[in-house]
Amino acid sequence: MAELERRTPRDDLAALRIDRDAPLRAGRSRRGWLVALLLAALFAAVSLVAYRLTIGRVARVRVAYAEAVAPGAVPSGELLTGSGYVVTGDRYISLGVRVPSRIERYLVEEGEEVQAGAPLVQLDPRQYEAALASAKADLVHARADVLLRRKEEERAHELFARGVGSQADVDVADNRLRVAEAEVARLEANVARLQVDLEDTVVRAPTSGVILEKLKEVGEIAVPGGFAGSGDLVRMANLEDMRAEVDVNEADLARVRLGQPAQVTPDAYPDRRYDARVVKMYPQINRQKGTLKIEVKIEKPDAWLKPDMSVRIGFLAEKAAETASTRPSVLAPREAVRSEGGASFAWVVTEGRLRRQPIETAGASGTDRVVVSSGLSGGEALVVGDAVGLREGQRVDVER
Repeated sequence: MAELERRTPRDDLAALRIDRDAPLRAGRSRRGWLVALLLAALFAAVSLVAYRLTIGRVARVRVAYAEAVAPGAVPSGELLTGSGYVVTGDRYISLGVRVPSRIERYLVEEGEEVQAGAPLVQLDPRQYEAALASAKADLVHARADVLLRRKEEERAHELFARGVGSQADVDVADNRLRVAEAEVARLEANVARLQVDLEDTVVRAPTSGVILEKLKEVGEIAVPGGFAGSGDLVRMANLEDMRAEVDVNEADLARVRLGQPAQVTPDAYPDRRYDARVVKMYPQINRQKGTLKIEVKIEKPDAWLKPDMSVRIGFLAEKAAETASTRPSVLAPREAVRSEGGASFAWVVTEGRLRRQPIETAGASGTDRVVVSSGLSGGEALVVGDAVGLREGQRVDVER
């Protein structure tokens, strides 16, 4: 009560007065908070960009895959590999005709195996049969003439001995006999030639093998020779001596020698492998390609191998050839293998992140792959090419 009594009208007026500085101080406080929030957001954005550009950046990488192969598929001692083709020791045999005639019928089909001497194509033999019959008739006539001339010679000698005939008659009779005998010999040779012509109307296999292709149709006229094999009727191959040939760069020739063991793997059947040995190194380098053609002989060919089939040929070291059939292997691209401090490793991409995987290599498999003895099981995606700045756990994008 006493307090109310002490208030004066001036105090009441002061209480009603408006403070004009209060809103200004409140506005300044709110602007300060807004500036602080903006600075914090800007710092967070800059930090995120810096993280993505440095520690958190997503690198783009190229990958290739490790390949697990069956035991013996790629021996650790494989010195050199190359791609080539299956050929035969006699190459391909193209058979034509020696005498012209119309093709009457084929006696074999493509893919059929034949023995040496087997008939392959029958030509129309009628003109040769007629020519042979005519020649044989001429021969009979000539032989009969010889008999006549021989009797004439005998009479001439008898008359000369009795003093009735002259020496000139004897000489004429002797000459006529020799001419008749010569004619018989000529006709005998002609009959033999026509007999061969008639036999050649049947085209026969010169060696055992398989029929690869029939080159003309029944009813066409077959003629000897021609350009670029135009006179050929049948193409065959001798499959008893199967080989594979490959062009080897002249810089790698020091790793290949005659008698060296090798292994042949068909591209069509990568699970099948054939032991082989180097049997031929051609004597001349191909100047344009800088390569030398080399042949390996397949030791135990089978029906899976076909002429002209694409194969991979690996040239082996002697010790590797002994253990190749029992040693499993994993192949990795050569450019995926890294070295640091004397140890080998590879960058493996797993679920979009990098993992540094230590590995051990056991040798080369050609020029583009190495054999990995431990550290990889096959199927891993390995970073190839430039790997500068990569680190463990980093996120990556794989180039497609």
